[in-house]
Amino acid sequence: MNRPHLPEPSLVKKVLEPLLDDFQYWFDRSRKLLETETMPFLDEDEQAELLRRVTTAQEEVNSAKLLIEATGCKAGVDMSVLMPWHRLLTECWQVSMRFRSQRSETLTSNEPNRD
Repeated sequence: MNRPHLPEPSLVKKVLEPLLDDFQYWFDRSRKLLETETMPFLDEDEQAELLRRVTTAQEEVNSAKLLIEATGCKAGVDMSVLMPWHRLLTECWQVSMRFRSQRSETLTSNEPNRD
């Protein structure tokens, strides 16, 4: 019997697994940045809250990957789960770009004038 609500295992393998790998990669980078750097434009509580959300999302992605592996790619992840991860990554990318931009400006302004 065909069950249309179940994901196609080959599609899960080709599309969802690489997507979850990307989430893991970017959440890991974001977590490391938030753990090792101080964001001058975020107060301590804001940075700690963003780090907490990233850590939680990492755990959720890991759980999804384990479920997919355990079911032989017969489980999927609903878009209502993926979209908050995507929004969080977008927020992390914005924080990272702002941090790097400000750091670059600081380094440039601290260079001696060579005129």
